[in-house]
Amino acid sequence: MRDWTNDLPSLASTDAFNYAQESTMYAGDNSTLLAEFQLEKRDPLTSADQVSPYVLKGTVDTEDVRFYEHTGVDLPGIARAVLVNIGGGALEGASTITQQLMRNTVLSEEATDISFERKIREAQLAIDFEKMHTKDEILLMYLNTINYGDGCYGIEAAAQNYFQVSALDLTLAQAATLVGIPQSPTYLNPKTNPEACQTRRNVVLDRMLTAGDITKEEHDAAQSEELGLNPAPDAPADGIYAYPYFTSYVRNLLLNHGADYNMSDGDLFEGGYTIYTTLDPAMQNMAEEACATQRARMDEDLDASLVALEPSTGHIKAMVGGKDFYENQANIATGEGGTGRQAGSTFKAFALGAAIEDGINPKTLIDCTGPMTLTDGTRIENFDNANYGIRSIQSATAVSSNTGYIRLTEQLTPGKVINMAQRAGITSDLPNVLAVTTGSGSVTPLEMASAYGTFATGGVKHNPVAISKIVKKSGEVVYEASDEGERVMSEEVAGAETKVLRTVFETSEGTAYGKGPHNGQPVAGKTGTSDDFADHWLVGYAPQLVCSTWIGNPSGHIETDRYLNCNDLWQDFMSQALEGTEIVPFPETKDPEYKNAFNTEQKKKYEKEEEKDASKAPNVVGKTLDEATGLLSGYNAYAAYEYSDTVPANVVMSQAVQGSNIILTVSKGPKPADPTPDPTPTPDTGT
Repeated sequence: MRDWTNDLPSLASTDAFNYAQESTMYAGDNSTLLAEFQLEKRDPLTSADQVSPYVLKGTVDTEDVRFYEHTGVDLPGIARAVLVNIGGGALEGASTITQQLMRNTVLSEEATDISFERKIREAQLAIDFEKMHTKDEILLMYLNTINYGDGCYGIEAAAQNYFQVSALDLTLAQAATLVGIPQSPTYLNPKTNPEACQTRRNVVLDRMLTAGDITKEEHDAAQSEELGLNPAPDAPADGIYAYPYFTSYVRNLLLNHGADYNMSDGDLFEGGYTIYTTLDPAMQNMAEEACATQRARMDEDLDASLVALEPSTGHIKAMVGGKDFYENQANIATGEGGTGRQAGSTFKAFALGAAIEDGINPKTLIDCTGPMTLTDGTRIENFDNANYGIRSIQSATAVSSNTGYIRLTEQLTPGKVINMAQRAGITSDLPNVLAVTTGSGSVTPLEMASAYGTFATGGVKHNPVAISKIVKKSGEVVYEASDEGERVMSEEVAGAETKVLRTVFETSEGTAYGKGPHNGQPVAGKTGTSDDFADHWLVGYAPQLVCSTWIGNPSGHIETDRYLNCNDLWQDFMSQALEGTEIVPFPETKDPEYKNAFNTEQKKKYEKEEEKDASKAPNVVGKTLDEATGLLSGYNAYAAYEYSDTVPANVVMSQAVQGSNIILTVSKGPKPADPTPDPTPTPDTGT
């Protein structure tokens, strides 16, 4: 028998009494609750004066009436239980409160063992433990660890779960209800078996009366009461209360990359950590509203996604991954549960950056005529097969000329475009082909927001940050995000990039012309549309905020309306997000040194080509768009589209001259009976 107690667990260690506690996640305001992660409902108390006297007395009277008299083991109780059991009465146990505490903590791995050996080990530990702690301390430890059913461990969690009151404020009837549950936590759960629970409650009240801890009047009044449950609302199964796309993203970071945050899976669900995130609830609500408004403009099978972050820190301020997280847990914003989406012409920004860094001047002329055929037979067209003639790289960016940018990438090589994208913040694998410039690679809105943020900061990359700080229950800070960034390109290159990308919003030929924030904040960015018009993008930034938007069919690469774009979605969000804020100008930067021989080669190649006088262009009204494109070859011609009940689709209705540009208004045919939103007159011209 002595051998049975030779290897008893040490009672000096506190690990067995460190109760599992939930971890809590908050938004960036440090008060908006996003999630609670827990294995069990626990809320341990630190002192007996936090518990109703009815609970303290009822527990002793029911579980261990001689608790304050024995030294850990109740020998008279054991003798009584043996006699009752031998005599054929109801089976009784004889474990004291201290023994039960040992079984539930230091001997938890042996708890299901019903052998005599385990009882001897349990008794020895109880005797030793009583020499180390007062009775009141032991009773509180017991009340903090006992199973009260419905996933509740501890009296405080049970009081909140069943009655939504603190353990201190429990009435006699409520206290007796809870005291009775641990005998059989599943069978006596008052939510699922109220009659059995009430019967057991009345037994507890009888024992309290017999012990002299309540009067006959109190006893009778309490027994006459109904259970009177006031159950707390069930916590979400996944623990997430708000903004599930962002919150699940943070949860997955902690589960999949816990070492980066000095946490383990067990810490998240048992350690009682407090996790502070970067999410701005006000901005998040703006993002969700803007996406909902955009969905209302589109067919039901289309969806919208948006990511906004602070470029100077990488802090994610808003994230919308789709319409309904619980219907389809694929997060478009991060690619979790799905894949990235083809970036379209938003990727031209990286080709532009690579060209500038390579010493190519944005004012250098490039051939934007189309269509063109690559050596492998691939046909490259501009939007609507437009022929943009010979124009500067800056102008080719504004109109989003595919042919111009493919020719620029032939000069650069795709490798330089990929290198620029990866340095800026793109982490997805990219195809080493010319079409990488026009967005053949798949990326996520989060990646694109991060990468464009590098342009916004003048060339300093900040990786996306969702978690700002993590604090242990002891108050120790185990993780804090750094605001330090990494310079990946010169200020001059980033500044020149921004100057060109501003023309997308600020010049009449720009594909997002007039779609800047309503407060007049200067912005820069790029639109994009993938092959077959499956994905539509606008990624843009101000010095203080970058926003990446996407719309399309989340089910995959499915063709949509060719005139669909993200312009209104982006403008809606940025206008709200920046409303009332001070306008922040982009910093002035000097131009990089443009010493690439390509600049002079292109100048010599095209210096004899005179810009055609738009006022002398042939009249193409009444012609089809294809016919007009051929007749206006060499002119800077653009198409805008309007519904018409009298002019067939794809026929030119009017022609106007704006400076050196020719603007054609082309019929879209009759407006559909089920109206869809009229597209802006300057759709993205890229693929």
